[in-house]
Amino acid sequence: MHPDVKRINERKNEMVDFLEDLVNIDSPSTDPDLATNASYMVGEHCERLGAQVEYISEDGAGDHVKATFGSKPKTDNGYVLLLCHLDTVWPEGETNERPFSLDGDTASGPGIFDMKGGTVQALFAIEEVAKSEDFADEIILFCNTDEEIGSPTSRKHIEELAENARAVLVLEPSIPPEGSIKTFRKGVGRFTVKTEGRSAHSGADHASGISAIDEMASQIKYLHSLTDYESGTTVNVGVINGGSRANVVPAECEAEVDVRVTSKDAGREIEEAILNLNAHLEGAKVKVEGGVERPPMERTPEIVKMYELARSIGENMGLNITEAGTGGASDGNFTAAMGVPTLDGLGAVGAGGHALDEWISIEKMIERTALLVKLLQEL
Repeated sequence: MHPDVKRINERKNEMVDFLEDLVNIDSPSTDPDLATNASYMVGEHCERLGAQVEYISEDGAGDHVKATFGSKPKTDNGYVLLLCHLDTVWPEGETNERPFSLDGDTASGPGIFDMKGGTVQALFAIEEVAKSEDFADEIILFCNTDEEIGSPTSRKHIEELAENARAVLVLEPSIPPEGSIKTFRKGVGRFTVKTEGRSAHSGADHASGISAIDEMASQIKYLHSLTDYESGTTVNVGVINGGSRANVVPAECEAEVDVRVTSKDAGREIEEAILNLNAHLEGAKVKVEGGVERPPMERTPEIVKMYELARSIGENMGLNITEAGTGGASDGNFTAAMGVPTLDGLGAVGAGGHALDEWISIEKMIERTALLVKLLQEL
């Protein structure tokens, strides 16, 4: 075992205990009070480590946590910003039904992979870095409580912090099965399409009606034709609601649309296409709301440079660090779109995000914590 990994491994039991306590706190995005409980657990831990801690309250979300370590960035390019989220997709009571469990190297529990395991890695890595007698470099840890619902209240705080950061490290989970670091992510767009027609009796007066569902069917066919696997653009109509009774020509229909894109240009193109939908049926109307909410995290030379540093550090430790991308988005999308070098997927190695069989490897948690320590020291 490499000495750097061995040093972190000596705190294995302490890390597992903290992980168990954090996982066993219900922290759904939709319950601010419960999510705040996780925030205070993390914040109090940071205070014990000597950090300056600030709790940020926003309507509709649990308190976000900002913890500042050190006193001054070691370069003129600013500090290193670490991003984590404490909210999960699991409702209140989930931890009572299936609390944290440990079976050999495998740890399980709600939110352990996405992303409480990564949060534990961040906390213990920062502590290891701060142990040095000459430590002064400013490191900021920001944990939000609304990432799983799009970071509606925390995005502005993340972007404000990123403005003065020299690098951003995101402790979202790695990509299974190899545990790859994420060097690119797709951007996300959400749209609501509404079609309007004219109701009529489907038996006695069918011809005078204009079916909003018929119009929506044409819109869906067109929307799905915009998917281009070669470029990485996908369009998915995921939810449809319309009509009132089987014997009534429907006057209204509504669809929710998810869009994923690999570049800003592709995002602008697809956004323009969807926002300017035209009706196919005479007399029908189409209304569209929405847009690209999270810009893509594109694989830039700066991001590749950070990955190569992580890969080199891992190689020296005997770790095989690979890179990949994903169609899912994170808060790293925001910072990368600002031009700040951002490396994502540095968190837990495991699988099952948002699933009942969510798990992480404790051995890999130790290794990735050691990797993060060296990354913080060399950035």
